Amino acid sequence: MHRILVAAFLAAAAQATWAENAIKDPAAGWDRLWFEVLVDITVLGVAFALVTAWFILRYRRRNPNEVGRAEKLTAAAAVGWTVIPMFIFMADDFFLAANGWQLWNAYRQVPADRLEIKLESGMYSWDYTYPNGVQTQNVLKVPAGKPVLLRMTSRDTIHSHFIPDFRVKEDSMPGRVTYLWFYPQKPGEHIVTCAEYCGIMHSYMVGKVVVVPEAEFTAWYTQEEKKLAETGAQKKGV
Repeated sequence: MHRILVAAFLAAAAQATWAENAIKDPAAGWDRLWFEVLVDITVLGVAFALVTAWFILRYRRRNPNEVGRAEKLTAAAAVGWTVIPMFIFMADDFFLAANGWQLWNAYRQVPADRLEIKLESGMYSWDYTYPNGVQTQNVLKVPAGKPVLLRMTSRDTIHSHFIPDFRVKEDSMPGRVTYLWFYPQKPGEHIVTCAEYCGIMHSYMVGKVVVVPEAEFTAWYTQEEKKLAETGAQKKGV
């Protein structure tokens, strides 16, 4: 019996450790926060709509000759009608702001096991440089199941690297290195666009993130590295 209890305890401990070390997808957190905002807006909107409807029905004019008269509020009623709605709104905003701040701080903690890629933005393209020196333009190929960190800068003006599907957006600017990270978990393609007006061809500054299985990415990564080495050797030979 005691062996069963010990095994159950170790399994629970291992599961708790795994949960602590597991990578949390930032996109899920932002979706949850947005859902909370929608619920909040809906509940408050319905509540105030019902109160408004009650006032309209309760104090409506019942015949064409009826003239309304204003009833003077007591000091307590005046304070109540001012303070209570203000308190409701402030408490609600504080709750959402606290959740957003907590999520933001968690998001800025980048997982240690990640693929780190340099990004230089410019009119009008996204230029990515991988750790092995391989460079791509407007196409970011990454492996599924591994967090990706972009260290970003700009060679001309301010751009904003936005990947809607992963709920991440961050400015890249001259003379400063910024970063964003996302967690691609399934193979597929995702749009990249610039969310900061950067010039007359701003709307054409688009790209894509291509998420592929890890084995496929490794094969591509190795092949591109060999091509880069061969090109360098040829240049030295010339």
